[in-house]
Amino acid sequence: MEPLWELTYLLEPASLVLIFTAVMVVYSSAQRALNYEREMERHRDLVDTAITLDSSQALMIPVASSCSLLLMFYLFASMSQIIMAFTAIASASSFAFCLAPYAASINTHFGFTDPTVMRCCWWQLSRSQVSLALASAGVVWTWLISGHWLLNNILGISICIAFVSHVRLPNIKICALLLASNPVHTVANSLKLPGFQAITKKLELPVKLVFPRNLLGGAVPSSTGTEFMMLGLGDMAIPGMLLALVLCFDNRVSKDCGSEISPPYKGQTYLWYALWGYAVGLVAALAAGVLMRAPQPALLYLVPSTLGPVVFSAWVRNELQELWNGPRPVINEKNRMMEV
Repeated sequence: MEPLWELTYLLEPASLVLIFTAVMVVYSSAQRALNYEREMERHRDLVDTAITLDSSQALMIPVASSCSLLLMFYLFASMSQIIMAFTAIASASSFAFCLAPYAASINTHFGFTDPTVMRCCWWQLSRSQVSLALASAGVVWTWLISGHWLLNNILGISICIAFVSHVRLPNIKICALLLASNPVHTVANSLKLPGFQAITKKLELPVKLVFPRNLLGGAVPSSTGTEFMMLGLGDMAIPGMLLALVLCFDNRVSKDCGSEISPPYKGQTYLWYALWGYAVGLVAALAAGVLMRAPQPALLYLVPSTLGPVVFSAWVRNELQELWNGPRPVINEKNRMMEV
């Protein structure tokens, strides 16, 4: 255990930028997920692009992560090119997904038309989609050539936002199961697998946020053997799924109120509880890493700090049952025809 004065390293520019960026990414992921849900309500053909997890699928996420970790541990040299190609495709599509609302806003604001310029089989690509594809491919190609940490972060943030928007949680029960069943990093650190840290650093992929420790002239602790501060995408994506769930719940409650005067705690209450809890948990994880001079599994701190305030506040407001089990399924005309 190190003296408490070493916690002043959390005030260095790299630490502050990492915390601020992670909080903004989680918040932006939830907002994008809400906007994408509204898009799916207007365009029913987008419904099939989103996945709502059940309990078995939620349990498969940490299992798949464990298998991926073991494969990279034993077969990293032979799988590196495959992983790089898959990540490049995912990065390009995620970056285009994040830029799509801005392209649509520009077309609407300036009155630009968006005609179809390319047809391939059953796909029809508009001019804006082709432009986004070319821009995304250019960014990914620049990252592959330069490997700059800033491009790495931009693509990683895009992957996180796209994942949270397309993979949904139906209720807090499934969310708690997902958050509680992610011991991958905890087990890997507790067992001290040989070469695990080397593999994590060797993966020069946009699967983590990285910031130089000497960012903006910040001091570098002499005891740390790394030049970058890192935060995995899972430490943002999984809490981001919780924030997306409670934000959609807040939005649904606000719509149910209609023209009635909403109580002061309505609006986006659960979102702010979870967001502040995420910031506190992330600071606690970084502080523990500084004091113990070893990287800490961030989810070990983020799970109670985000899920706890949401569950407690829902219990106080007598909304825990609805949040725990999820909303009642709405039988629309399409579902009724399918039943018939």
